[in-house]
Amino acid sequence: MRSSWDADLTAEFARRLGKSPSELGLTNDDDDCPDLWELSNGDIAVIGRDRTDSYAHRLPADVRLAADERLVIIPGAILRSAKKDIPEE
Repeated sequence: MRSSWDADLTAEFARRLGKSPSELGLTNDDDDCPDLWELSNGDIAVIGRDRTDSYAHRLPADVRLAADERLVIIPGAILRSAKKDIPEE
């Protein structure tokens, strides 16, 4: 059974939400750059650590992960810095 929502793979990166990882001091500019981006269709791309295996057995009762979904962790500073860029609607 397919979910009612699926990512539009033609959407492009439109704008960063919040400050860059460098501005927040969260990267050494090598290969570890957690980030948050709005795509051209309004969806959100989250770049973080895949921690699905670590959290799968601890999910709240009403949380489900489909076989093609991953639980991604990002630093709280990334999301907090994006607050001003996320509309209230």
